[in-house]
This record gives sequence, C-alpha cells and structure tokens, in this order.
Amino acid sequence: MQDFGVGIVSTGHYLPENIQTNEELCKSLLDVTPEWIIEKTGIKRRYFVSEGESASSMAVNACKSIFDKTGITASEIGLIVVASFSQDYLFPPLSAKLHKELGAPKDCQIFDINTNCTGSVTAMTLAAERMQSNHDIKYSLVIGVEVLSRFTNKCDKDTAIFFSDGASAVLLGKVEKGYGLINSKFLTDSSTYESVRLRGGGSTYPMQNRAFDAEIDFIEQNGLATWKQAVGNLPVVLNSVIKASNLTISDIDFFVFHQANNNLISYILKKLKIPEDRTRNNVEEIGNTGAASIGLALSEAYDANLIKPNSYLALAGVGAGFNFGASLWRIQ
Repeated sequence: MQDFGVGIVSTGHYLPENIQTNEELCKSLLDVTPEWIIEKTGIKRRYFVSEGESASSMAVNACKSIFDKTGITASEIGLIVVASFSQDYLFPPLSAKLHKELGAPKDCQIFDINTNCTGSVTAMTLAAERMQSNHDIKYSLVIGVEVLSRFTNKCDKDTAIFFSDGASAVLLGKVEKGYGLINSKFLTDSSTYESVRLRGGGSTYPMQNRAFDAEIDFIEQNGLATWKQAVGNLPVVLNSVIKASNLTISDIDFFVFHQANNNLISYILKKLKIPEDRTRNNVEEIGNTGAASIGLALSEAYDANLIKPNSYLALAGVGAGFNFGASLWRIQ
C-alpha cells in the first residue's frame, strides 16, 4: 500500500516574444477578416518563435522558471517526460536534449510521447504512475512544447488561425497520501483518424527524393470532423474520471481544458454546467499551443492563485487520432 501520493509541486511556462495579431495574419489569408477569426475561434493573437529559438530552448526556459521559483535543482530530477509533435528532431528524443541542457543526473530516466494535444494529460499521468512504482524518483519534470508555426501554412485558414508556439513545465513530487493524482481515464475514437494530420517527414512521405509539398508538409485539419469528435467525446472522458472517483462535476473546484479554441471550451462549459470562474481560458490571447496548452493554462492558473490547497483539479484534452484523456488531482 502506497504511503504517499504524487502531486503537482510547481509549474512554469514560456512564450516567445513574437506576436502575430489577427490583422497581421489576414494579410496572407484571402477573404478572411479579424472579426471572422474571433467569431469562429475567439483567438485574437498567437506567439511565434524567432529564428534562433526551438522547442528545446523554450522547454529549457519553462523548466528553469520552476527552478527559480522553488530552489529545486536539476540534480534532484529523476524523470523527464516530454509531450510534443514538433520537437527539434525526429530523434534523439527531446527529453535527452533537455537532460543535457538542464544538467540532470545520469540516473534520471527520459522519454518522449506524442498524443498530440492530449500530451500534457498523458505525460503527467505516466510520470505520476512511474513515480508511484519507483520510489527513488524524487521529482519529475513534465514538459509540453510545440513550435507549430513552422508546420503551419499561413495561407490556410483551416489551420493558420489556430496554431501558436509555447512551452509548459510541471514539477511532480511526493505529497501526502490521499493527495496528488487521484484517477485518470483515456479513450480513443479512431474512426476519423485522418482528420488532423501532418504527413510530411514520416516514413510514408519521407523528405528524400522529393521537393517540398505544401499539401503534405504542413498541418492539415478537417474542422468539422474535429469539432464533432471533441464535443462528442471530451465530456464523456471527463465525466468518466469524475464518476470513477465517486465525485460529481460540482465537487471539482477547477478545470483546465485543452485550449483548442474559445467556442469549443464555451460549449463544454455550458454542456457540463461548469461556471466560467472554475476554469482558465487563455486561448484568446495565446492560441492553440498543442501539447503545451493544458500545461500552459495550468501554469497561468497557479500564477494567478486560482488553484487552492485541498481542492480538486481536473485536466481534460483531445488530440488527433482521435485520443482523449482526463485526470483528476487533489491539491495538497
């Protein structure tokens, strides 16, 4: 029987300095206005990396912000997990580069995952479960990071109006029994597997012996199929983890959802009868940062003192494929 829990110790995030407004974006989009973008998504602006920045540099900055807050050093980290689908290279894993850049010890385990925009939920759950099985891990760093601007066609209104760059980091550590990760649930509906995809660079469409092709080398998205998946399955997976924990929606003090777009979040809140003041919505000012989005909104919520001790916190996300995840945490 475990005599401890694994919970959230601290959070951090990083956003690049370059900001793209709707007015700037509309210069490359035909028949699209800033007002139309706000009506369809609620997004007002996005953050883009500069030429010298990368997924790894943003992730390092997010992690260092945690070290600055807590006084914890890289020498105390026993596990680094990265969630991303726009990492520096196909391999080695980005977590290995972060291990090097941060100066983590040799006995620190590393791995990357790709569950698309559900990444933060998946990675935090896996890290917590790993810590529960290996008591030698004192702290884990869970990073969500994306450089989506480099994989987005600025002339494609189905993608360009959404995607943004950024990094989030969550520090997990041991907490009192009964706190930390309480439960998690995941589900998959692969019936519309091809609806959101990036084909270029994979083994089906390798880069050798062909020229750049915007049809396959940028993110593609079927907006209607994505919407139907999200509104149909995101409430299901969230209700599932809450019910499995013998709680109700009204028992949950704070919710953090994948920041896909404002209309989706508003729909979910209304459907589940969740008051707006029990969630953090930053998609209007930041855009969709993929696997970083849940961690980024979580970090902002902590910075704003919106998550209180002894409260219940629910995280829920949807990712391409489609996969859905929800986790329930009790904050010490």
